[in-house]
Amino acid sequence: MRVLIVDGYPADARERHRAGFGMTPGEAYAAVVKAIAPAAACDIVLPADADAQLPAGAELSSYHAVILTGSPLHVYHDEPSVRRQVELMRAVYDSGVPSFGSCWGLQVAAVAAGGTVTPNPLGREVGFARRITPSEAGRGHALLAGRPAAFDAPCVHLDVVASLPAEAVVLASNRMTGVQAAEIRHRRGVFWGVQYHPEFSLTELAAIMDRMADALAEEGFFRDPSEVAGYVADLRTLDADRSRRDIAWRHGLDEQVLDERQRTLEIRNFLARCLAGDAMRQ
Repeated sequence: MRVLIVDGYPADARERHRAGFGMTPGEAYAAVVKAIAPAAACDIVLPADADAQLPAGAELSSYHAVILTGSPLHVYHDEPSVRRQVELMRAVYDSGVPSFGSCWGLQVAAVAAGGTVTPNPLGREVGFARRITPSEAGRGHALLAGRPAAFDAPCVHLDVVASLPAEAVVLASNRMTGVQAAEIRHRRGVFWGVQYHPEFSLTELAAIMDRMADALAEEGFFRDPSEVAGYVADLRTLDADRSRRDIAWRHGLDEQVLDERQRTLEIRNFLARCLAGDAMRQ
């Protein structure tokens, strides 16, 4: 199985992520894919960069799946690093290769097919998206197979999908975000996406929140950056020692976040469909 990871981060943000977590977002996502499907071969493309290209000799049609990462960019900003990613997603749709995306990935896929993205009028959703609830369509959809009637997931986003394209369906929502999961069908392609981050371990989420400490304090999530440091320490400790029920209880975290198989369920469901052959192709 050959998977293309589309790392949506610009170069400076990729390096900050590497400095805090030890891997770029694309490398971290590839590691999650390899943990789920050890035989998968993952290539990474960096379309925020002006000189980005697929690996030599590769075409989109040579991949079994395309996965889009998150990004600190805003898809409604008309700048080259954004336009390249929207155009790449349009090419993915045209290729017919099944695709999946987290957060920014969902937003880019929506815009590439005719939807819109705006800042969330309710503000930032960060840490964990709480009580994500599958829609009627989502309860029977393969993307969310195995999820309960309500669940939490790692997240960090300021923007949301405001309107979906014509051939799309909302699969899950919560109080903060109307489109937490969706399927988009466009041209020859099928995209499954989530606004949250099933790929994030607690340690990766901690690294991101640590990097955002000043902003999170300014926005009122914490009284000051030192409180962010305590929260980050809790996440890292719990990731290293899942027996710390005191920390899990304090932050209201259950197996939907703490069990790796449950946390990454949407990625597992997507890859299983891709491994089945042409099950997701139009």
